[in-house]
Amino acid sequence: MPLSASVAAFVLALSHPAAPAKPVFKDGQSQIVDAFNTPADWIRQSLWVETEFDSDKDGKKDRVHVDVTRQKQTETEGLKVPVIYESSPYFAGTGDGRSILWDVHQELGATPPPRTTHPNIEFDPNRNLISNDFVMAWVPRGFAVVHSEAPGTGLSTGSPTVGGAPERLAPKAVIDWLNGRAKGFTTADGTTQTYAKWCTGKVGMTGTSYNGTIPVAAATTGVKGLECIIPVAPNTSYYHYYRSNGLVRHPGGWLGEDIDSLYDFINSGNPANRERSNKLYRDGEFAKNQDRQTGDYNAFWADRDLLRFAKNIKCAVLMAHAFNDWNVVPEHSVRISEAVKGRVPLVQYFHQGGHGGEPPFELMNKWFTRFLYRVKNGVESGPKAYIVREREPGTPRGTTIAPTPYADYPNPEAKSIAFYLSPGGQKAGALNLAPVVDPGQETLTDDVNIDAPTLAKADESPNRLIYVTPELSAPLHLSGTARITLRLASSVPAANLSVYLVQLPWTDGPIGTANLITRGWADPQNARELKGGDYHSLERGAPLRPGEFVSLTFDLQPDDQIIPAGKKIALMILSSDHDFTLYPAPGAKLTVDLAATKITLPVVGGLTTYKRATAGS
Repeated sequence: MPLSASVAAFVLALSHPAAPAKPVFKDGQSQIVDAFNTPADWIRQSLWVETEFDSDKDGKKDRVHVDVTRQKQTETEGLKVPVIYESSPYFAGTGDGRSILWDVHQELGATPPPRTTHPNIEFDPNRNLISNDFVMAWVPRGFAVVHSEAPGTGLSTGSPTVGGAPERLAPKAVIDWLNGRAKGFTTADGTTQTYAKWCTGKVGMTGTSYNGTIPVAAATTGVKGLECIIPVAPNTSYYHYYRSNGLVRHPGGWLGEDIDSLYDFINSGNPANRERSNKLYRDGEFAKNQDRQTGDYNAFWADRDLLRFAKNIKCAVLMAHAFNDWNVVPEHSVRISEAVKGRVPLVQYFHQGGHGGEPPFELMNKWFTRFLYRVKNGVESGPKAYIVREREPGTPRGTTIAPTPYADYPNPEAKSIAFYLSPGGQKAGALNLAPVVDPGQETLTDDVNIDAPTLAKADESPNRLIYVTPELSAPLHLSGTARITLRLASSVPAANLSVYLVQLPWTDGPIGTANLITRGWADPQNARELKGGDYHSLERGAPLRPGEFVSLTFDLQPDDQIIPAGKKIALMILSSDHDFTLYPAPGAKLTVDLAATKITLPVVGGLTTYKRATAGS
């Protein structure tokens, strides 16, 4: 008797079972697989990974809270998948970011007014899900997604150390667990273990800001299994975040923030442990060493500087940052990129916006696919830099501008050109290609109440010195790091020093590529150790002798910008910066020796191109 159609289909299915679901790749990228794309089928688990440290000194190794989202096929079909991993101190919530700031109204070198507000972040002991970041994008494409809470935050045990060794070792422990080298437990204090048998052992990390810092921190341990990272706007040195070249300098938009206030901002762990942590760190190690009086580098800051450990980085790095990020300034990424260049696969992505901003999804997909699935898509062999160019006038906000590929960053065609100063800086002196004979000295008077845009727009001001190039008759491309050398004297023992490179005429509106090129800050008290390059001298600054000249050299923030025709490039020297520095009483005077002062700019095409761009001016 012939079989019915439904029975025949059933028999056929038994004899030809469906093939197991597998990742699919096209054009070098991981594709959405229908069998992986049903969130209700995903396996979600929560666990605690035991670390190798005891940050809160309670006699027990810290355990970090971890969540996993993976395909059901990792359980039902024996599928093994790589991991995209994000770690953060923010997942469990944060404190009031404004109430915890220091009062910046103080004389330089004075004891700062006390900071007394310490928020109490709400604690939920029943949280299991840490985050849904990246889950919808990557689980359907054949990756598991893992999150962890930093030590002392959320349901992780231990203490927040804000850049201390536990922030390097905690993600290392999670990667070790994914590779079967560390223990994972089903509860924070239990003994029942859980294993990651579903993982191939290959891990990629990503995240933005603090969440982008942790991938770099993990990479500096050299942990086996961490194959690639995509850090977005990472903070690679807490000194470079809260200080500049010996000077107390706050992150943009957060005037008065310091490392102890960030501790309060993230201190979301078990309230029963917070008093112990506060004594150890915020009111102990931090209070003793952060030093808001001098701003000097010391061993405390050195322990929180990832450049010291960059030689251990073995994974592929896709670094992302913005040239107009004045929160985590762009040197944070560039200093690590320079340290690993030529040793590991490296691509740099930059845009012209502010804090954050991931690379295009296609580039991220190729990066993870190449290094976690070993698909040979050539992503590491193509351009070594992608830069989003400046927005053309009239381009609507929100318009996506595709990045332009370059051979590298800085642009290999960039050459340093030295510019020298001619007198007239209270109005507008000149930037010249040759030194000027006996240009003399010029003086500015500090007044922190006047912000930089106001000073740049002023036809004349006693509160800044400004020196300009001829007007550009053709666009000029700058790529790399400007460096300034100054010889100056102060009327007081301590003074702020701020240097801006701007476009004139200054264009009203948000600070960005229409008006600002780059800027930097330094403490003249540290002149002896300021020689350009990455600043990490353990030598203490010395009070200035009023009227005595000192010489110092330091770098402005890295940049890549095309200055349009019709603009002039201007060097502006001021003292206190309304948006970044401490606020001493107005009146200090800085006198600049023009003959011993110069700035070098990285011009693509070098001197010939610059002369062509200013011909006829």
